[in-house]
Formats: sequence, C-alpha cells, structure tokens
Amino acid sequence: MEKWLEQNLNPLAEALSPCKNCPIANTERDVNLPGTGAVIGVLDALLAVLFPGCHGQTPIAHDACSNHIKDALGGIALRLFDQAHRAFEYACKRAKCEDCRECEAKARQAVAALLDGLPAIRDMLEEDIQAAYEGDPAAVSTMEVVMSYPGLYAITVHRIAHALYREGVPLIPRVMSEHAHSRTGIDIHPGASIGPGFFIDHGTGVVIGETCRIGRRVKLYQGVTLGALSFAKDEATGMLVKGTKRHPDVGDNVVIYAGATILGGDTVIGHDAVIGGNVWLIHSVPPGSKVYNQTPKPVIRSGYPGQDDDNI
Repeated sequence: MEKWLEQNLNPLAEALSPCKNCPIANTERDVNLPGTGAVIGVLDALLAVLFPGCHGQTPIAHDACSNHIKDALGGIALRLFDQAHRAFEYACKRAKCEDCRECEAKARQAVAALLDGLPAIRDMLEEDIQAAYEGDPAAVSTMEVVMSYPGLYAITVHRIAHALYREGVPLIPRVMSEHAHSRTGIDIHPGASIGPGFFIDHGTGVVIGETCRIGRRVKLYQGVTLGALSFAKDEATGMLVKGTKRHPDVGDNVVIYAGATILGGDTVIGHDAVIGGNVWLIHSVPPGSKVYNQTPKPVIRSGYPGQDDDNI
C-alpha cells in the first residue's frame, strides 16, 4: 500500500482538488459557506435555550439559569450571524450581484428577528407539547414528550428554520430541516406554515411540503403526505416553475390518520375534518367532513394452515 500511495497520492489529490467555481466544494476563496456541522451546532444550542437542561448530559443549575441562557444567546447570535452572512453572500454570487453590500445587514436582521421571536416560538412549543400529551394516551408526562418524542423535535426544528426562511436566509433553514428529517423520518419543508398545538403521532414517513398552510391543533399520524399534485414547467425552458402554491391547506382541529395522501395547491381541508387512513385526496373537503375509504371485506377460511392453500 505504501508504494501505491507514493506513486499515486499526489496526482489523485490534484485530480480531486476543487476546480474553479466547483459546485460541490466549499473553500474560503470561492463558496465560503459554513459546514453543515456548524449549522447543526447552532441548532443544538438553540434547542438548549428553548428546553434548558433537557437535551444535555445533566440538568443546569437552577439559580444560574438566566445567566446560562444569556451567555448561550450571545454565542448563538455571533455564530449564526457569521453563517447567515456567508449564506447571503453565496446567494449574491449565484445571482451575480455586483457587491450590493446588503448581505451583512440582511444577516443581522435575520438573526435579530429569530432571537426576538424565540419567546413566541417557545409559547407555540408549549401548545405543541400539551397537544402531544393530551393526544397520546401513552404519554406519561409533558417532560417525556420534551425529551423523547420525535414529532416534537421535528416541529421545534421547523419553527426555528421557518423563522429564518421567512427572513430569506439561504441554505441554513433547509440544512436544519433535513437534519431533523434524518433524525426523525419526518420531512417538513421550512417554508410550511404551521399553527400552534401541532402533534405528529409516531411520525415516521410524514411529508409536509413547502407551501402547506396548517392551522391550529392539527394532528397527523405516521405516513401522512401533504404534497404537490403536479409540477408546472416553463414553456420556454422546460424548467420547473418555482414559487407557486403547490401544497394543500389544512384548517384548525383537523385529524389526518396514517397513510393518508393529500395533494395539490388548491386542496383545502376544512376545519374539524377527519381524514381516514390511506385516503387519497386531490379535492377540497368542507369543514366537519369525515373522509374514509370503504371498509374492505376480508375472506376468513376455517381450518388449519396448509388446508385449501391452493384456494387462497
């Protein structure tokens, strides 16, 4: 192996070194973005502020809680500003902006907006926690929800990412949402608007698209998709048209059971509706509706395994 390295290592490293404007390399001279690890580090720090002592190794000192949060917020602000500034500059370069000098101001505004909004985010999360506790008979306590429920983790990350998305921060909201996706199996685009009291039971396989608008106290079970029905293309270029309303709206107090698929930007699920398991919907339903498939009729044969197998 040593001989092979001596002969091949230099040319191999040269072949893999970033080319000019390489789309998959992050260098200080070209892209100059933070790594995903830096974004996730800030995300973990924000979670520690929203749920002090819940996701670390040990509880924090009660009398020092305020100072602990103050110090954490200071560090978060500086780290997130640096990352957001880089992200805005990256977007400027892609748009071939000629040194507009607005990236720093945009980053500062985005970080300030997120930090100013943290008390409101925590208030919404308290409603999310209560909804999970009340909606799941297996939940022993609200603290069990905070410390172990994947649905709460996913919606917490989403509320942070959504705040940055609203401020137009490139890349970072999506990195956060996909980190939660990889941890929980719950895929929520940071652009989706979700009201308080949101509960995803079990969670695995849930997909919520970018332009979804979800009301208050909505409950989803595993495998639910709130997706796009079709994708319009630009006639001239053949590229997908972006920025259109592609995903459904869900009113207040709706329950959507496991495996349901609801598609389309014009589809509206009225408030207090119940959508049954494995339902496929591409049309709106009025408030208070109950939508379900016809009950299948299983055939049950008497006898022991092996008898009449050829008739099954």
